Amino acid sequence: MSTYKTFFPQALEKPASVSPAADLLGWKGLEVDHEQGRIRVEFQAKPEFTNPIGVIHGGFLTAMLDEAMGGAIAAMLGYGEFAPTVELKVNFIRPAQAGSLVAEGRVVYRGISLAFLQGELRTIDGQLIATGSATAQIQRIRRPAS
Repeated sequence: MSTYKTFFPQALEKPASVSPAADLLGWKGLEVDHEQGRIRVEFQAKPEFTNPIGVIHGGFLTAMLDEAMGGAIAAMLGYGEFAPTVELKVNFIRPAQAGSLVAEGRVVYRGISLAFLQGELRTIDGQLIATGSATAQIQRIRRPAS
């Protein structure tokens, strides 16, 4: 059984249980579909994330999309597998204000060693903030020889 598959129900119940980066972004899991590789996550864009003109800095929005897309592939991985992002592209549609944002990540295609991902980041009322696409390299944890 996948570590992620047993982990994600806990992550959906406890927002601060994914990673320190996800904690910083205010991760709150909303939905996960392990078979389709889809996830919905709520983030908290904090006032501390704003740039000099008072909107959320694009780097934080990018991190939110990366967390959502990474969560989508993580939901499909088996025991001992992980999938770091090796390429990431983001299109910023409109500025984001501090507050709740909802991201959806999905696996477009999963091969043996690569996965292609897409994501969308929206305001709580559905306005599109940014879209993203990413490539993740599926790797297996190698245990040192004893």
